[in-house]
Amino acid sequence: QVQLVESGGGLVQAGGSLSLSCLASGSIFSINDMGWYRQAPGKQRELVATITSGGSSTYADSVKGRFTISRDNAKNTVLLQMNSLKPEDTAVYYCYADHRPSGTLRYIRYWGQGTQVTVSS
Repeated sequence: QVQLVESGGGLVQAGGSLSLSCLASGSIFSINDMGWYRQAPGKQRELVATITSGGSSTYADSVKGRFTISRDNAKNTVLLQMNSLKPEDTAVYYCYADHRPSGTLRYIRYWGQGTQVTVSS
């Protein structure tokens, strides 16, 4: 089993910055993609950013140029630096990791518990 624990959420004024981190722990063999989704009240969960084990990243159009995703493979950690935050960024942010157990070829997606980000206008 793999556990993901997020930290770094909170309340910030519009235009401010927050940094989220997510640590994967447990019986880790191989992690491929890691990333972040978010879900605002009454809305579907949406992809925010992803990063491969090689460091290639993709972003939702709504956060391009404002958010930066990074990871430390040695520490099984993924970070999300959020700048120029807007009220519409308010949501619960969930990290995920695609993990392949030893002896298998299939990746399993694990999720964190979520961390609240609130941006006031």
